[in-house]
Amino acid sequence: MNAIPTLEQLHALGPLQQPRYPDAGAVDAAVARLRTAPPLVFAGECDDLTEKIAAVTRGEAFLLQGGDCAETFAGVTADNVRNKLRVLLQMAVVLTYAASVPVVKLGRLAGQYAKPRSSDEETRDGVTLPAYRGDAVNGYDFTPEARIPDPQRLVDVYNSSAATLNLVRAFVTGGYADLRQVHTWNTDFVQSSPFGQRYEAVADEIERALTFMKAIGADPDEFHRVDFHSSHEALLLEYEQALTRIDSRTDLPYNVSAHFVWIGERTRQLDGPHVELLSRIKNPIGIKLGPTTTPDDALAYAARLNPENTPGRLTFITRFGAGKIRDGLPALVEKVSAEGLNVAWVCDPMHGNTFEASSGYKTRRFDDVIEEVQGFFDVHRSLGTWPGGVHVELTGDDVTECIGGGEEIDEAGLANRYESVCDPRLNRVQSLELSFLVAEMLRKA
Repeated sequence: MNAIPTLEQLHALGPLQQPRYPDAGAVDAAVARLRTAPPLVFAGECDDLTEKIAAVTRGEAFLLQGGDCAETFAGVTADNVRNKLRVLLQMAVVLTYAASVPVVKLGRLAGQYAKPRSSDEETRDGVTLPAYRGDAVNGYDFTPEARIPDPQRLVDVYNSSAATLNLVRAFVTGGYADLRQVHTWNTDFVQSSPFGQRYEAVADEIERALTFMKAIGADPDEFHRVDFHSSHEALLLEYEQALTRIDSRTDLPYNVSAHFVWIGERTRQLDGPHVELLSRIKNPIGIKLGPTTTPDDALAYAARLNPENTPGRLTFITRFGAGKIRDGLPALVEKVSAEGLNVAWVCDPMHGNTFEASSGYKTRRFDDVIEEVQGFFDVHRSLGTWPGGVHVELTGDDVTECIGGGEEIDEAGLANRYESVCDPRLNRVQSLELSFLVAEMLRKA
């Protein structure tokens, strides 16, 4: 069962959310180029992440997964990548220090260029064009030329992801992720916020602890670098299939486009091509489960995607919405636990809480995000299971896309710096605030 399904076999299963390319020859050329491209990640790194997520499955670690809703090619700059990495490092430090639990760091980056859409088309002022499906597919500008799906963009995704991973690896091994940098990760606009000041207090304590450790002659390698892995939604079959390779060490198939890939809420048909492709690879994988998921669905996904019940292989990422999680989640967790299935439970508190503000902007209330995470923790505490992590859309920038939080952004304030090309993200201060609130929940868990 180690054979990689062909694109023809996958397309025969009726894929959803795929671009309609006008030029089949151009698609073939892009796929051929991807097939010869070097791997972006290595099988051994994927196996390491599986081991780390196995600790999450056992209740011994917590997964922090975060990054852009949809990356853009223009966003592949050193500043942008560093800013995203910085906020994730800050959040991880808060969670690790305040909750005394190891944190597995997983970026939603270096591949998150495609987005499923609720409609194939978009209409503005009587003009109808194909919907923007992310830079992997077409352009954001509302013109007929920009909105034509272009398969050359799949090669651009590969190149942009390679550049992003190169930067991330340089930052995490070249001194930037050193724990002695905890103060330098806090920039001016964060320092002036209440949660930035709380972070400074934590950083002071960490600095004192590091000074003590050094004084007694302890300076382990873990203080100077971090393990950081990449992830994205495995949406575009041409890209994901072309970057699925047989590992020379093990003769097993791995998706070498990211360490961790997941199946989205809109493409999780049990007999569909996304489940089929990810059932074959050996990477750790995830699947988004929303309010329509039944307990039997969850068991069926586990049977299909993790038949050997390997710890760390399968993560269930729940996205119910703040008003539905307490009713919808318990039955899933109970049935999965009763069957003895090894899965990591992770909360996506973003995708079930999106609405349109009166100003027309897509937004989320920070309070709803926190309420969904709290509901997730409450359900797991009541059932004696482990709330394994959070999956958040965030940015390292000072944007105004989600309402509320300590900065009290309101609907009118959304227009100040709304920069997302798709869904609203938590800004840097809101992300830090979230990490403190989650750390308090973890301490109680």
